[in-house]
Amino acid sequence: MARLRVPLAKPRPDCTRFIKAVTTSYEPDRPPLVEYIFNDKLLRTVLESMGRTWVPPDPDRASQEGYLDNFIAFWHHMGYDFVRLERSMAFPGVTGRHSPDLGRNFAETAAGPIRSWEDFHNYPWPEPSDEDFRTHEYVAAHLPDGMGLISNHAYGMFERLVQLMGYEPLCVALYEQPDLVAAVVQRIGERTEAYYRRLLKLPRLIAVFPGDDMGFRSGTLVSPEHLRRYTLPWHKRFAQMAHDAGLPYFLHSCGQVEQIMPDLIDDVRIDAKHSFEDAILPVAEFKRRHGERIGVLGGVDVDRFTRLDEGELRRYVRGIIDACAPGGRFAIGAGNSIPDYIPVGNYLTFLDEALR
Repeated sequence: MARLRVPLAKPRPDCTRFIKAVTTSYEPDRPPLVEYIFNDKLLRTVLESMGRTWVPPDPDRASQEGYLDNFIAFWHHMGYDFVRLERSMAFPGVTGRHSPDLGRNFAETAAGPIRSWEDFHNYPWPEPSDEDFRTHEYVAAHLPDGMGLISNHAYGMFERLVQLMGYEPLCVALYEQPDLVAAVVQRIGERTEAYYRRLLKLPRLIAVFPGDDMGFRSGTLVSPEHLRRYTLPWHKRFAQMAHDAGLPYFLHSCGQVEQIMPDLIDDVRIDAKHSFEDAILPVAEFKRRHGERIGVLGGVDVDRFTRLDEGELRRYVRGIIDACAPGGRFAIGAGNSIPDYIPVGNYLTFLDEALR
């Protein structure tokens, strides 16, 4: 393997260039980088290779700040123009199933803390607090020159609805208790809106980039009509809040969501879309269909990211750049997140190719 150019010794981030490249037809000399989430295993490996000491994000303030210093340094020296920070209010009683063999959590689908009107009225609904934004404030205050902050409320409207009601009970309630579903959505939306009011006041914020997984391999997780009734109006409200603040509103949503793309583009008015999987819709085809109207974020299929050898990965990444960079409105990155099963060497090879 040839010597890689990452980590960068002297990064030159330009968050203004990033936003221009993603939201207009501007074609820079190379497309900017974008990512959604990194796993800590990869962060630690790369940071230690840079000579930095890993600091786990323990509850005490010194550990939290040490972790964030490393977090910022990673985004900076990998060549990104921003730090994406995902935080949210804590909704009590939201749990998942933990797999010790895989070392990861899975969403609980059979039940949630709200199953009835009594549960709804007794639920301890959270409100955004100062504590929710201390991490944002620290990161914003310690960004290197040229970098911006991208953030959001972790867990979108549909995801939080599923967590609170359970996916299977929600599917039943959509038909048997639509008034309860509407009430739960209203409570989630009101609190998320209050969260965004505070988020949008943060210094150096350059975009809002929430995630709300609304699809699976062949379609949306509930009918498009239900998403239009319960979920998308809140995204429209949040997008308008971002636009009123002069900021773009990006959306990560996994799965096959082509049925609601007209809604997302024309009504919600998202500025860019993230999350692509070749088995669902390759990013080049999405760019062909929608790239004249919204930005395209990422696109490197996670399966290919994981399994291709160096030469194959370089050719695959180069093919995406060649297909998607013309016409602007594009940033290169993973089709989803960077999970712990993507080899660190593959991630660095991807960056090396993308930075050429």
